[in-house]
This record gives sequence, structure tokens and C-alpha cells, in this order.
Amino acid sequence: MQITFTDQAVDQLDKYQINENGELKLVYDSEGCGCAVSGVPTLWIVDRAGERDLRAEGTPYELLYEKKHEVFFEDRMTLDYADNRGYVLKSSGQIYNANMRLIDKRDTTAG
Repeated sequence: MQITFTDQAVDQLDKYQINENGELKLVYDSEGCGCAVSGVPTLWIVDRAGERDLRAEGTPYELLYEKKHEVFFEDRMTLDYADNRGYVLKSSGQIYNANMRLIDKRDTTAG
């Protein structure tokens, strides 16, 4: 999987100091959706990769994801940021989420 980040997305993500303190993870969040195949793409900031996490290529960020979620996404996607909506995950064929949330799941008690 390869992720292209637009300048607008990078400007917003830089505020979270991800490369210095944490990693960006793409999840297919199905909690509260009633079914594992009914989910919403969501971005998390996590402390570190889990043992089952894979890495998608991207610049300036790599993007973690779980193998079980790979089926929901294409090999090449773009992460953008729209001022009035938030993050936008899209590919050449579709928009996955035009109002994607970024959830900071880093452990704030450490350090």
C-alpha cells in the first residue's frame, strides 16, 4: 500500500509531531457499526506499531495498518485535508471518507 499526502494534510499532521513522538495508523473502525464489514476509515496516532501492523509507504509519513483491514483499501491512496471537513481519504476511483477523524491514542501518562 502506498499513501500520498497532500501539502494541506502534511501541514495539519505536522502539528501533532508524529515522526518525533508516535506513528500514524489507518484503521477500518467498525466499533458501533453492527458488523465487521460496516466500518469507517479513521486515522489514529499511536505510540508505536503493534506486532501485527504493516507499513504503507508514504512521505513524509509511513502509515500503519492491520492486514485484516487491507481488503477495504486500494494499493494507492491519497490523504488530503479540507478546511471545512477535515481529512479526506481517496483514490483515483473513490472517496473512502470525506470527513475522516484523527484520534490521538498515544499514552499521555508515559514519560
